[in-house]
Amino acid sequence: MTSQRLLVVDDEATVRELLSAALRFAGFGVSSAATGSEAVAAAEAEPPDLVLLDVMLPDMDGFEVVRRLRELATRSRGPVPVLFLTARDRQADKVTGLSLGADDYVTKPFDLEELIARIRAILRRTSGNPADLLRAGPLTLDPAGHQVTRNGAAVRLSPTEFRLLRYLMENAGQVVSKAQILDRVWRYDFGGDASIVDTYISYLRRKVDVGEPKLIRTVHGVGYVLREPR
Repeated sequence: MTSQRLLVVDDEATVRELLSAALRFAGFGVSSAATGSEAVAAAEAEPPDLVLLDVMLPDMDGFEVVRRLRELATRSRGPVPVLFLTARDRQADKVTGLSLGADDYVTKPFDLEELIARIRAILRRTSGNPADLLRAGPLTLDPAGHQVTRNGAAVRLSPTEFRLLRYLMENAGQVVSKAQILDRVWRYDFGGDASIVDTYISYLRRKVDVGEPKLIRTVHGVGYVLREPR
């Protein structure tokens, strides 16, 4: 069980209640709001560890909610992490949400298991807890210090290589597709050939998969997975 608290913001009562129940079952503390103003008031009264936020709300859109939450951050403990969870799937909306400082943007319908994995990944990134270093076999990744070591020796990575390794380690044991990697590592800054993923996987292997055990595996026709040694 976890003490981390989530705020679910959605004007559809059924979605709000089902999602809240699923997240409680996953071990989170959950509160909810049906409007943007309710969300801002709740976050100001007791800042959550993460906000799951719909874009389409009856009083103000989710983008305005994020702006107001960022204003609150100047008077409180800091910015609250935000994950947009919305039916608005236009690329322009996604760019807007991420540009405002949201940590992730997930469109409906969504896979609950993947959503929970993304929530936990954001919480690891934003907790600022040294205990939340990412580890897989001989590899250790420090998100805050932007450092990677293998068997205690420093590994120098480019910013893109670091983001790619971090994404693989956050999803260790789970196969991720090239489309998912492009979405999370390159985000909206890339619109070209997906073979760039293969290229950067190759770069990464030459730096972090030297010697045994090999951690980064290809799942042909699907994508890649980082598996810890048995």
